[in-house]
Amino acid sequence: MGTDEWVVAVAGLTAIVAINWYFLAPRRIMTAAAAGAAQRVDITVKGGYEPGAVRAKRGVPLTLVFDRQEESSCSEEVVVPAFGVRKYLPAFERTEVAFTPDKSGTFDITCGMSMLHGKLIVED
Repeated sequence: MGTDEWVVAVAGLTAIVAINWYFLAPRRIMTAAAAGAAQRVDITVKGGYEPGAVRAKRGVPLTLVFDRQEESSCSEEVVVPAFGVRKYLPAFERTEVAFTPDKSGTFDITCGMSMLHGKLIVED
Protein backbone atom coordinates (compact mmCIF):
# COMPACT_ATOMS: atom_id res chain seq x y z
CA MET A 1 0.00 0.00 0.00
CA GLY A 2 1.39 3.40 -0.96
CA THR A 3 1.41 6.55 1.17
CA ASP A 4 -1.59 8.04 -0.64
CA GLU A 5 -3.64 4.92 -0.02
CA TRP A 6 -2.78 4.98 3.70
CA VAL A 7 -3.77 8.63 3.97
CA VAL A 8 -7.12 7.94 2.27
CA ALA A 9 -7.76 4.88 4.48
CA VAL A 10 -7.00 6.79 7.71
CA ALA A 11 -9.12 9.77 6.60
CA GLY A 12 -12.02 7.46 5.75
CA LEU A 13 -11.80 5.64 9.07
CA THR A 14 -11.66 8.96 10.93
CA ALA A 15 -14.77 10.17 9.09
CA ILE A 16 -16.65 6.96 9.92
CA VAL A 17 -15.79 7.25 13.63
CA ALA A 18 -16.77 10.95 13.72
CA ILE A 19 -20.13 10.35 12.04
CA ASN A 20 -20.96 7.42 14.34
CA TRP A 21 -20.00 9.46 17.41
CA TYR A 22 -22.17 12.39 16.30
CA PHE A 23 -25.29 10.28 15.71
CA LEU A 24 -24.86 7.53 18.32
CA ALA A 25 -23.10 9.16 21.28
CA PRO A 26 -25.24 9.42 24.41
CA ARG A 27 -26.94 12.78 24.78
CA ARG A 28 -26.90 14.83 27.94
CA ILE A 29 -30.17 14.43 29.85
CA MET A 30 -31.57 17.48 31.63
CA THR A 31 -34.27 17.09 34.27
CA ALA A 32 -36.95 19.77 34.09
CA ALA A 33 -36.60 22.29 36.91
CA ALA A 34 -39.67 22.57 39.09
CA ALA A 35 -41.06 26.10 39.23
CA GLY A 36 -43.97 25.92 41.64
CA ALA A 37 -46.60 23.67 40.07
CA ALA A 38 -44.82 23.60 36.70
CA GLN A 39 -41.54 22.44 35.13
CA ARG A 40 -39.21 24.23 32.74
CA VAL A 41 -36.16 23.38 30.58
CA ASP A 42 -34.02 25.58 28.34
CA ILE A 43 -32.92 23.93 25.07
CA THR A 44 -30.35 25.43 22.70
CA VAL A 45 -30.97 24.78 19.00
CA LYS A 46 -27.77 24.89 16.95
CA GLY A 47 -27.22 21.96 14.61
CA GLY A 48 -29.21 19.86 17.08
CA TYR A 49 -30.82 20.11 20.49
CA GLU A 50 -28.76 20.63 23.65
CA PRO A 51 -29.58 18.98 25.92
CA GLY A 52 -30.52 16.11 23.62
CA ALA A 53 -32.90 14.58 26.16
CA VAL A 54 -35.26 16.08 28.71
CA ARG A 55 -36.70 14.28 31.74
CA ALA A 56 -40.09 15.50 33.03
CA LYS A 57 -42.92 14.41 35.34
CA ARG A 58 -46.20 13.17 33.90
CA GLY A 59 -49.22 15.38 34.60
CA VAL A 60 -47.18 18.48 35.50
CA PRO A 61 -47.28 21.45 33.08
CA LEU A 62 -44.01 21.62 31.13
CA THR A 63 -42.45 24.58 29.34
CA LEU A 64 -39.64 23.89 26.89
CA VAL A 65 -37.79 27.11 26.06
CA PHE A 66 -36.06 26.76 22.69
CA ASP A 67 -33.18 29.20 22.10
CA ARG A 68 -32.59 28.95 18.33
CA GLN A 69 -29.04 30.12 17.59
CA GLU A 70 -29.01 29.61 13.81
CA GLU A 71 -30.83 30.34 10.58
CA SER A 72 -30.92 26.81 9.12
CA SER A 73 -34.35 26.18 7.62
CA CYS A 74 -34.36 22.70 9.18
CA SER A 75 -34.47 24.06 12.73
CA GLU A 76 -37.23 26.61 12.19
CA GLU A 77 -39.91 24.31 13.57
CA VAL A 78 -40.06 21.95 16.55
CA VAL A 79 -42.45 19.00 16.71
CA VAL A 80 -43.40 16.73 19.62
CA PRO A 81 -45.90 14.47 17.82
CA ALA A 82 -47.00 12.44 20.85
CA PHE A 83 -48.42 15.60 22.45
CA GLY A 84 -49.67 17.40 19.33
CA VAL A 85 -46.96 20.09 19.53
CA ARG A 86 -45.81 21.93 16.40
CA LYS A 87 -44.25 25.39 16.87
CA TYR A 88 -42.30 27.84 14.68
CA LEU A 89 -38.94 28.91 16.17
CA PRO A 90 -37.71 32.33 14.96
CA ALA A 91 -33.94 32.53 14.40
CA PHE A 92 -31.89 33.99 17.28
CA GLU A 93 -34.91 34.16 19.60
CA ARG A 94 -36.21 32.24 22.59
CA THR A 95 -39.57 30.53 22.10
CA GLU A 96 -41.64 28.92 24.84
CA VAL A 97 -43.51 25.71 24.07
CA ALA A 98 -45.92 24.79 26.87
CA PHE A 99 -47.97 21.62 27.28
CA THR A 100 -48.77 19.01 29.92
CA PRO A 101 -47.28 15.57 29.26
CA ASP A 102 -50.22 13.28 30.08
CA LYS A 103 -48.57 9.91 29.43
CA SER A 104 -45.34 8.24 30.53
CA GLY A 105 -42.65 6.98 28.18
CA THR A 106 -39.94 8.21 25.85
CA PHE A 107 -41.08 10.49 23.05
CA ASP A 108 -39.41 12.14 20.03
CA ILE A 109 -38.65 15.82 19.72
CA THR A 110 -37.82 16.64 16.09
CA CYS A 111 -37.55 19.48 13.66
CA GLY A 112 -40.23 19.84 10.98
CA MET A 113 -38.05 17.88 8.53
CA SER A 114 -37.27 15.12 11.09
CA MET A 115 -33.53 15.70 10.69
CA LEU A 116 -32.84 17.02 14.21
CA HIS A 117 -33.72 14.63 17.04
CA GLY A 118 -34.15 14.84 20.77
CA LYS A 119 -36.03 12.86 23.40
CA LEU A 120 -38.60 13.69 26.04
CA ILE A 121 -38.58 11.17 28.88
CA VAL A 122 -41.80 11.43 30.90
CA GLU A 123 -41.87 9.62 34.25
CA ASP A 124 -44.61 9.04 36.82
